[in-house]
Amino acid sequence: MSDISYRDISVNGLWKNNPAIVQLLGLCPLLAVTGSVINALGMGLATMLVLTISNTCVSMIRSFASDAIRLPAFVMIIAAAVTCIELLMQAFAYELFQILGIFLPLITTNCVILGRADAFACKNKVLPAMYDGFIMGVGFGVILMLLGAVREVIGTGAIFANMDLLFGEGAKAWKIVLVDDYTAVLVAILPPGAFIFTGMIIALKNIIDDGIKKREAAKSVNATPTSRRVRVTGNIS
Repeated sequence: MSDISYRDISVNGLWKNNPAIVQLLGLCPLLAVTGSVINALGMGLATMLVLTISNTCVSMIRSFASDAIRLPAFVMIIAAAVTCIELLMQAFAYELFQILGIFLPLITTNCVILGRADAFACKNKVLPAMYDGFIMGVGFGVILMLLGAVREVIGTGAIFANMDLLFGEGAKAWKIVLVDDYTAVLVAILPPGAFIFTGMIIALKNIIDDGIKKREAAKSVNATPTSRRVRVTGNIS
């Protein structure tokens, strides 16, 4: 597996094997904290940092960790990374830390992180493992932000509210009100709305994949050389 290219890692993390909409891992934070873009961004950044750090550390110790202590060691590394991220958020984004609440420490039990440590990081060198963690975190975070944007727009008629929780006082002006006097659609902000929109995103991805497969199949059919009948006249001596 060490000969896997960075392009393959990127395509897998962002599209073909996206942890949120293909592997369907990490659904608890996906459904619980994506009521707004800022919440989704905070959780996405935290998950991406933990994935990158844990994959890097797991790859570094892969030659020393026996099978007997492999999984406990991975969990200890992930828990240490989550604790560091929690402390950083308490120091620099305390209000967002409080909003994300229990879902921050629960990153330790996120199947995406332990799955990548066991399936990729412990079998590859440090740089590919670190990049895999980063790109998987980006893929997961993009889906979180997409879901957060859809839910915030439909739920409140505005987007980018409370961005100052992460970017400081100057970001208060980033809020965009799309519809004045908008009647809030409560179901979009609640977990049932997250289920509905997640299903729509998965369905959209499947439609795109089917379209790509059909185009590739049509190209392969057109590229297949047709048999030709060669008419030979005259005598062969």
